Amino acid sequence: MLLLREQFDEVEYITETTESGKKKLYIHGPFLEADTKNKNGRVYPISTLQNEVTRYVNESVKQNRGVGTLGHENGPTITPDRISHRLVSLEQQNNLFVGKALILETPCGLIVKNLIEGGVKLGVSSRALGSLVEQNGAKVVQDDLKILCVDCVLDPSAPSAWVQGIMEQKEYIYNAATGSYIEQQVEQLYEDIPKYSTQQIENSALKLFEWYLSGITLKNKQN
Repeated sequence: MLLLREQFDEVEYITETTESGKKKLYIHGPFLEADTKNKNGRVYPISTLQNEVTRYVNESVKQNRGVGTLGHENGPTITPDRISHRLVSLEQQNNLFVGKALILETPCGLIVKNLIEGGVKLGVSSRALGSLVEQNGAKVVQDDLKILCVDCVLDPSAPSAWVQGIMEQKEYIYNAATGSYIEQQVEQLYEDIPKYSTQQIENSALKLFEWYLSGITLKNKQN
């Protein structure tokens, strides 16, 4: 499965006051779009998004687990100390799925709050895993789509080569033993190591190290 990211910068900021007088800040706007070829050349069929959004809302949003991070993550995981907000709703409006996210009082959440109050324009970027099939000049997302989160980003309209190279061209598989997703190339090396001789193990360790360095090198080139 590939890591899929889609960006939206047409969001608004909402401040609501609770009965106790405490103010809460939200980001509101389109988080996902169906049946439209986007700038990444991908199309999300409406039925695919409907089914997956329903699952994500029931399993994550309604359980208060639909969190997102500040900035890009270079994989399918969510780093706890980068969490900045929590989705409170995600609803279909025609071919758009409009979301509302509460800015949390975490370190990264406070950064988001200060950026917004300082007039900085932020956006959102969804992260999901899924397969693609070429159809009529577009990459159509398949029914194995799995929404991971919606992040808060400073550059939502610029995926850049770093996103394409580091994130979106790697394939991930689900590791039942750990309950997480791992890059397929790395997982295959781990599975093969017990079958190897000492020399082959050393070569596999070198491949893992080269894989790690390649990610750092490509990321540094984009900075």
